[in-house]
Amino acid sequence: MNPVVAKKGNLVTGLTASLRSGISEGVYGPGARLPSETRLAEDHGVSRSVVREAIAALRADGLVQSRQGSGVYVIGPGGGLPFRDIDQSRISSVIEMLELRTGIETEAAELAARRCSPAQEERILEASRRVSTLARAGEPTSEADLAFHLSVAEATNNPMFVKFLTMLGQNAIPRRALRPDAGEAVTGSYIAMIDAEHGDIVRAIQQGDGPAARRAMRQHLEGSQQRYRALMREVMAARPD
Repeated sequence: MNPVVAKKGNLVTGLTASLRSGISEGVYGPGARLPSETRLAEDHGVSRSVVREAIAALRADGLVQSRQGSGVYVIGPGGGLPFRDIDQSRISSVIEMLELRTGIETEAAELAARRCSPAQEERILEASRRVSTLARAGEPTSEADLAFHLSVAEATNNPMFVKFLTMLGQNAIPRRALRPDAGEAVTGSYIAMIDAEHGDIVRAIQQGDGPAARRAMRQHLEGSQQRYRALMREVMAARPD
């Protein structure tokens, strides 16, 4: 093994063990914010890349969660809610979440087409219109977008679908976290694309066409994956080295 790689691995292991010990002993209690990367690097005499790898190990163990633009917080052994440790700055983490959503929400869309009541159908339509109205006004759409998907989940008349999306919360709509200072400004072509995709889902549900609803939801969420990748590349290119 390359001795440089081996040394870095030992540093990561040592820092991870030190932080894990601090968490278990209450130095960093549940809800506490860990020191910044720079502070941890200085205090432990390591590079920031070592700190990042140690934090990633703690995150994988379910001990901490990253909050975009805020820092890293302790959730304690076995603590925290499912899906709340999604790192929205990592393409792989968000794509994994979107793939899971695709598997679950395509089924939800088909069930909604078969089971929704007239009142539920109306709520889905209103939620879709709300996303479009906010986007065209230049207002944030993340909450409205989540509400649209929740309205479809509710129309399955199976509460487990709603619980799943509720557990995801705003992690289900990752684009705003990438540019918190820039709001959610979007182009006219983007608005038209989302309108069309949501419209296809709504129409299939209104027509009671389960297979079409499934296809429309899959197209929408797979499109979300591609849009997120493109936005992530844009954000990374704009960051200083």
